[in-house]
Amino acid sequence: MTQHLALEHGTIAYEVHGQGPLVVLAHGMGDSRQAYRFLVPELVAAGYRVAATDLRGCGESSVGWPSYTRTDIAGDLIALVKHLGGPAVLVGHSISGGAVTIAAAEEPELVTCVVELAPFTRKQEYGLGDFKQARFRKGLVRLAGAAFLGSVGSWKRYLDVAYPGRKPADWEARQAQVETMMREEGRMKVLQKMGSNPPVDAGEALAQVQCPVLVIEGSEDPDWGSPQAEGEAVVARLKHGRLAMIEGAGHYPHAQYPAETLALMLPFLQAEARNSSIS
Repeated sequence: MTQHLALEHGTIAYEVHGQGPLVVLAHGMGDSRQAYRFLVPELVAAGYRVAATDLRGCGESSVGWPSYTRTDIAGDLIALVKHLGGPAVLVGHSISGGAVTIAAAEEPELVTCVVELAPFTRKQEYGLGDFKQARFRKGLVRLAGAAFLGSVGSWKRYLDVAYPGRKPADWEARQAQVETMMREEGRMKVLQKMGSNPPVDAGEALAQVQCPVLVIEGSEDPDWGSPQAEGEAVVARLKHGRLAMIEGAGHYPHAQYPAETLALMLPFLQAEARNSSIS
């Protein structure tokens, strides 16, 4: 059942399932909480209380917010954790990877640990080697069509590249849902505004994060020439970070390779819960 949290400039949609330690799931731009449709039941079965939320301007959350930075999204997530009675594990994908970094840095008592999925968490530094990668060039062109032209078709073509090889079983139906959502008034403008915000704020927060962080990258993610190098650069700036790669995955490992993603997440969450109880 969809619930709504009223904040100063709009409402955030979310749903909660299960009982146990709180896990909050935040998706990437141009998406909704349905991005975690494969992870939610498994996390609930593992004994977690799972809150999947729509970012401001996305899914069933309202549009018309004054801005859509990672810092803004972090504030929304902090408000949701407080509303649900944290602390919580924060899981963030892409733009939300940067947002959960900021949230953990700003409110350490509310965040037990963090999982970042293909995160945009630092200022991007592209080199000639990146542009030699065909998947990177193809993804960049399609992203540009969505970000600069507001083209829903370009966004769908980007998603096809972002899910290389294996597609989810419900691929066609999910793509139709995404297209319907992105054609709603104001939704594509939100994507454009999110895409225009560089992750400088998240990069500045990396060194301030005190809790453990698991960064998961897909080896075939078209958003970077070398996803592993990007993940290593993020982890290098964290106090307690580690990187895990999923071979063959693109920019959406949690939807494309959910079993493999869970196989990395669950031991991490369980280990951090044990460490927390000991300390």
